[in-house]
Amino acid sequence: MNFVQPIRDPDVIKGIKQYLKLRSIRNYLFFCLGIYSGLRVSDLLSIKVGMVKGSHVSIIEQKRKKPKKFLIHPSIRDDLDGFIAGKNDDEFLFKSRQAKTKSKLKGQPIDRSTAYKMLNDVAKEFGLVDIGTHTMRKTYGYHLYMKNKTNIALLMQMFNHNDESTTLRYIGVTQEMMDEETKRLPY
Repeated sequence: MNFVQPIRDPDVIKGIKQYLKLRSIRNYLFFCLGIYSGLRVSDLLSIKVGMVKGSHVSIIEQKRKKPKKFLIHPSIRDDLDGFIAGKNDDEFLFKSRQAKTKSKLKGQPIDRSTAYKMLNDVAKEFGLVDIGTHTMRKTYGYHLYMKNKTNIALLMQMFNHNDESTTLRYIGVTQEMMDEETKRLPY
């Protein structure tokens, strides 16, 4: 498995948001909730319409089985409200337009592979490498850390990591710091 990277450039993130919004409001909101919540893709795909009607979303993380509550970023509130208008509370927020291949079930969330393909199409469009479904989660952590480098404990809690080095490595800061130090070598 490849080690994916966060999207470090805020202007690229803005460009991706604009690009997705013009093509698919569902994919735009999927990306935005990913970069504004730090959720794993499996948790994003489990969100139902009724869960996003307030200011916060509360879920139980599938991997760690721990509760997580996050704020819906105000910048996407109007788009989200328009997207969910007329939908039932128990519908998946990121519902597939097709029936599942094996089960033939309709109304299920998009597949992880669909999310991966969407993100990789965007990566190609923007010339990004080492992008995957964890990129959104890492982007969230990277920018929170870069904004307030002294609050690593908060990030560790958000990601359920046990030590700082794991969190810094996870969001790509350790490699970035090593690269910068290598560039500073006097020879």
